[in-house]
Amino acid sequence: MRIIFIRHGRTASNTQHALDTGFPGAPLDEVGQEQAQALVDRLKDEPIEAVYTSDILRARQTGTPLAEAKDVPLTTNAGLREVYAGDWDMDVEWEDFINVTIEWEHDLTASMPGGDSGESFFARYTKAVNEIAATGHECVAIVSHGAAMRVWLPWAAGLHVDDEAYWVLHNTDIVTLEGTPGAWKALTWGSRVL
Repeated sequence: MRIIFIRHGRTASNTQHALDTGFPGAPLDEVGQEQAQALVDRLKDEPIEAVYTSDILRARQTGTPLAEAKDVPLTTNAGLREVYAGDWDMDVEWEDFINVTIEWEHDLTASMPGGDSGESFFARYTKAVNEIAATGHECVAIVSHGAAMRVWLPWAAGLHVDDEAYWVLHNTDIVTLEGTPGAWKALTWGSRVL
């Protein structure tokens, strides 16, 4: 199976550097809408059979033009939501949030105050991806969120998370995986071919 993971398009929260992790979240701004539309051309040669998004507004808005252009269903799955920052949601200081996600490399019980622990995040995100893998599609797109992708994808594909290149995912950057649950291989990360 081929999964094309896409980080959502730009929002006002992104430009304000706000840690927007809750539901329903900010909508795409004008640039984000243009980025979402540009995915149609960027992915025109991919044989995408379905588009899956988190149920957070910006992810659904990013996936909609692609699903419409491909004439495939768009399905939301709350398991694909962003890492929930809890009490830190909408903060503009990210250091504590990032430190907890780094701690998950060694201790999945570490948690955001009032938000996700490593255990809760990995359980829900893995369950969501496994459900999508079980559909039998050969190629799908998943629109999700920056921190969620930066945490889950290296873990799932066995990438070295200490490589700084893996921590950068701009709006509508793409990471491509192939394989099956428990045996994913990353082919691309943003503009980088692996």
